[in-house]
Parts: sequence; C-alpha cells; structure tokens
Amino acid sequence: MENTIKIGIIGGSGMEDPAFIESYTSKEVSTEYGNPSSQLICGNISDIQVVIISRHGPGHTINPTNVNYRANIQTLKNENCTHILAVTACGSLREEIEPGHFVFPDQFIDRTTNRCSTFFDSSEVQHTPMGKPFCKDLRNELIKSCDSLGFIYHTDRTVLTIEGPRFSTIAESNMFRSWGCDIINMSTVPEVVLANERGLHYQSIAMSTDYDCWHESEEDVSMEMIYAVMKKNVENVKKLITDVVPNIK
Repeated sequence: MENTIKIGIIGGSGMEDPAFIESYTSKEVSTEYGNPSSQLICGNISDIQVVIISRHGPGHTINPTNVNYRANIQTLKNENCTHILAVTACGSLREEIEPGHFVFPDQFIDRTTNRCSTFFDSSEVQHTPMGKPFCKDLRNELIKSCDSLGFIYHTDRTVLTIEGPRFSTIAESNMFRSWGCDIINMSTVPEVVLANERGLHYQSIAMSTDYDCWHESEEDVSMEMIYAVMKKNVENVKKLITDVVPNIK
C-alpha cells in the first residue's frame, strides 16, 4: 500500500542546505495567494516524501511581518502534504529553557497586528476551532526522537508570537512571563492558524536561542547572538527531523 504521508518542513535560518534529504530536486511554484517565500526542495527521508520551504527566503531576506504565510501554507497543501514540521528560533521566558534546548509548544498567544491570519477573509466565512492548535501525535514522536538522540527538550509549553521585527522591552517580556508564556518568537502565528484552516497537522520545533531581555544576568538579545546559537544547533535540528519523519503516521 502506498504511503500517503507527506511532510512539509518550514525551515528557518540554516535549513536552506538540503543535503540531509535524499534524491532532492527544486522547483518554483505559485498560488492564488502569491509566491511562497522560496523555491521548494522536494525529496525523501527514508521512504517518506518531504517538501521544504525557507520561511524567510534565501539568505533570510524577508522579515516576519512580510512573510507570505498564506502562500507558504497553500503551497504545502497544493503539494499534498499531510503534516508540517515548522522550525523556529525562539527566546526563552523561563529559566529552565536554556539556549540550545528544543521546545514543542501546545498552545499559542497571538500578539501580531499586521498580518493576514486567515484564508476566510471574504464571503467564505468559517470559524475554525483552535483549542488544540498543535498536533499531539507529532509532539509525541518528537519527544521519542529527542529521548533517543539525547537532546534536551521541553514540551506542552505556550509560545507567544509578537509582530517584530523589534525585540521586546523588559516590561513587555515580564508581562508575557506573567501571562504564563514560556517562549517568544515572531513566526508561529499566523502559520499555525492557516495550517489548521487547511486541515494540516502542524507542530513547531522551537529552538531556544536566548533569554529575551527579562533575564537580568544575561546580555541584551541580538541577532548575532541568535545566529551563533542557531549555527551551532542546526545540525541537531536536521538530526531530529531525519529521525522523526520515518515514524510519523
């Protein structure tokens, strides 16, 4: 019986190199919502088909607000993907979530203001349930892979997405902590919302790169700091994806 699982991988910085997938090809596509952020890299991990999109474009040239999230998600839907693994950098709002740790959120809080966050913004009004926006089955498989690979992770956490491209103030960072948020980024929303609207199983693979600005003993967060941690850990991300994809059902 032919395997109907097909995994979309939305990569952040450092995921542009497709050498970790087999028999890959690239192609340009477009959708009724415009062009996705990058060309597609299509290939296999074991016998599972995968499709990679670089969220911020080649060389990280698209800021979070300007990402065409609808085109990215619609592209993966058009490619017959059934699941999405979304790699994202995040700031930690908790002492125990150290830079380099993986985080698999199960909830989000939306603080974006300038993004189109639905496919249903015209006469086709639909109200999509969002009580459980992330895929528990994908989370469980990621946990098993981390245990097998010896990676430190945190699961069932809340991610807060801000508009960006600026970072938070100390007052904002502490407010988000008081709300019960565990990590902070600029890309999960509306990506996760749109994936749910299109019936795709979605799970973030968040990698802590810094302590945001609430942590008084740490230096202020900078892009240089984030890139340094991501460069160090991107190989772990690829190992995690390579390990988990064959186990997705």
